[in-house]
Amino acid sequence: MDNSLKIKPFFVGSNIFARELFGKMHPLSGKRVSGVIELCQAMGWLKDEDITQSRAASFNTLSRFHDKQYITAIKEADQAGMVSAQIRNKYCLGTMENPLFKGLYQRAATTVGGSILAAQLLKDGGTVYHPSGGTHHGRPDRASGFCYFNDPVFAILEFLDQGLKSVAYVDIDVHFGDGVQDAFEQEQRVHTFSIHEEKRWPYTGGLEDRGGGQSFNMPVPHGLNDTEFDYMLDQVVYSNLKRIKPQAIVITLGADGLYGDPLSKMNLSNGALWRCVMNLRAMSPRTIILGGGGYNPWTTLRCWAGMWGLLIGADLNAELNSEARAVLNALECDLIDEDEMENDWLSRITDEPRTGDIRPSVIEVAAQAK
Repeated sequence: MDNSLKIKPFFVGSNIFARELFGKMHPLSGKRVSGVIELCQAMGWLKDEDITQSRAASFNTLSRFHDKQYITAIKEADQAGMVSAQIRNKYCLGTMENPLFKGLYQRAATTVGGSILAAQLLKDGGTVYHPSGGTHHGRPDRASGFCYFNDPVFAILEFLDQGLKSVAYVDIDVHFGDGVQDAFEQEQRVHTFSIHEEKRWPYTGGLEDRGGGQSFNMPVPHGLNDTEFDYMLDQVVYSNLKRIKPQAIVITLGADGLYGDPLSKMNLSNGALWRCVMNLRAMSPRTIILGGGGYNPWTTLRCWAGMWGLLIGADLNAELNSEARAVLNALECDLIDEDEMENDWLSRITDEPRTGDIRPSVIEVAAQAK
């Protein structure tokens, strides 16, 4: 066994992530990271002292990737609570997609700070879990796809600053990790992989898109099941990583590919996502696991809490105690109708496997993505 797998994992967080965000009508409203922490604590998997606190990245740090005028625009908009039409149009701020909310600047900067901290904690190897990260659509000069700053980019930059010669980024969010791929298009030391649903926003990341030659994009058909997901990983991701031999892997563990998510048409179980992460973790001495999308609070919280449980060796098949059930029962979501609720979402952490046949279209995507 790689000695890095024996190192106790870090959980990176901040009190700022417990604050309300995005507003009531946004798909990211409601409990996310704070709910994950509550569920982990209810299961006895996490104590307050186990959380490594993140600080906000400074203006100068943020300007390493983001345009200074854009950073200033976010800061001023947050302070004013409003934006002009000119700023809204130029930076995509204050829109329905990327709304303003109190504490926006500090929260986004702290997410970046957490990803930088994660890479710093891994100088000697190991694993860091930073579920508030994964803002993979953020652009140098504008907000995009609910993302204001791009924290995965900063984690990778920190690894490169440490002198690493090979870093891999693996994105299993249902949406293409466009911001990260584009950031490193000219960087030969960084390889990016993205498994995402075809014909899904941002409608890029096609099979022919290889970035600067180091990118592997896999736009998969609707209804992708666990068997097909494993096949895609084996054929494209794992096989290339064995050749690349990355010194660090950064993972965006989006939960929006899970069955029951209202913003996708995928058919995955949380076990398939966990298996992927654990396999990736075994392929590099340094692993950062970020969050990402996820718009069904029950499936998202169970997936992300279970990820931490798996990292610390907890029994994920154990029956939920009354405190954990209370956390799940208290969740709300306007995107999920009552008749769409599954009993398992309220009573257990682990999904039933969602296996099936491997369709010819999936085999074709894998063949072309290699």
